[in-house]
Amino acid sequence: MLKHTNLYIDGAWRRPCGDEVTEVVNPATEQVIATVPDATPADVAAAVAAARAALPEWSRKPAHERGNFLDRLHRALVERADDIAATVTAEMGAPRKLSSSVQAGLPIAVAESYARLLETYDFEERVGTSLVVKEAVGVVAAITPWNYPLHQVVAKVAAALAAGCTVVLKPSEVTPLNAYVLAEIIDAIGLPAGVFNLVPGTGPVTGEALVAHPDVDMVSFTGSTRAGKRIGELAAATVKRVALELGGKSANIILPDAGLDSAVREGVANVLSNSGQTCTAWTRMLVHRDSYERAVELARVAAESTVVGDPTDERTEVGPVASAAQRHRVRAYITEGIEQGARLVTGGVEPPDGLPTGYYVRPTVFADVTEDMTIAQEEIFGPVIVLMPYADEEEALRIANNSPYGLSGAVFSADEERAVTFARRLDTGMVHINGARLNLLAPFGGHKQSGNGRELGVHGLEEFLQPKALQLPAPAATARTTP
Repeated sequence: MLKHTNLYIDGAWRRPCGDEVTEVVNPATEQVIATVPDATPADVAAAVAAARAALPEWSRKPAHERGNFLDRLHRALVERADDIAATVTAEMGAPRKLSSSVQAGLPIAVAESYARLLETYDFEERVGTSLVVKEAVGVVAAITPWNYPLHQVVAKVAAALAAGCTVVLKPSEVTPLNAYVLAEIIDAIGLPAGVFNLVPGTGPVTGEALVAHPDVDMVSFTGSTRAGKRIGELAAATVKRVALELGGKSANIILPDAGLDSAVREGVANVLSNSGQTCTAWTRMLVHRDSYERAVELARVAAESTVVGDPTDERTEVGPVASAAQRHRVRAYITEGIEQGARLVTGGVEPPDGLPTGYYVRPTVFADVTEDMTIAQEEIFGPVIVLMPYADEEEALRIANNSPYGLSGAVFSADEERAVTFARRLDTGMVHINGARLNLLAPFGGHKQSGNGRELGVHGLEEFLQPKALQLPAPAATARTTP
């Protein structure tokens, strides 16, 4: 069993002030595979002090020098890609193929994107008689989730470092091991001491100490809406900037002219990927009533043909959910859906056949779901999809927008212009047209209770910048001369 005993603070591995540890459990085997120390409030204070001390020099470095460090980070992530994939598979259960292509692949791509962005981004501009300069916000507290653990870390850390900020990272206590891989990489590439600090621990202790610390200038958080509200409350006392990427209940609207078979298959695959633990998953499938029963059958076949099993097996498409608590949560939603009258098409609360051990949940499809049902309104965060019929486009739009969330969504149509026209009316931060994939240079974030702020690309960089206007004297009027 792996035992991490140190925190990473001020460019060095340090023993924590306390003795509490967190056990890391492999969700496929239910066995403890590692322990990591829990940072105390005193440890958090030391990390923040180190980040504060490192800020002036780091923020004044030319952009190309910060870009050089991001290039080194990118290369090191590439070199350790197999290690990263294996780590994420072990600690959160992502199937090996997904861990290689997405869990390791995304942070590699994001790190490189910010290195390239610094080659062209202009940190100042003239606006009339003013020189507007864009400066680092300061010390950033990055608090990240367990579902795409290293991607969410790098999306924050790379952008913050590119902007000239220093960072204190608290990863999820469910999946802290990948953050240790990152800290090892950062230590090896020679990032100046204090620019990056790692303080694992629990949300109520380590996380709250970090958010409330008066020398933290900004909190960037990804996680549940409930936790995001708590962070907003704590940060308000010191008027910190807060960026929140929270939950979702995204709608997948299949318009009547769309190719039904492919749209349903893509929709089901989207939800089941990563065992449904994706905040942008298209968990509500809206289908015209004339095609509805056909769509229900297609969804059943797609779900039942998905291979669930050991995440280290190359054939596996859906592994376990990340923890016992998450399995309990997902099963509770399935039970509530049945009790509220939804039609259980396939799946349910029983474990998949042949998998008595591990936090597995059957791919589950519900039909005849009404807007007032809990499974139509709340984020389940598991391999559960709900189908809802609509009579016309106006009803589809109303159902799609009837949600406290607004993170993502999808529209399928044989006419791309028609799909785009419909997508413009959705109250959501992102819409995928006909299955289009995520663009790492486009802004990622949501509306309503899905949060505020954006990640990725230029918009992600600017979350960590603040403008300063230098008001310059107007040029003297040119003296007139008489000929």
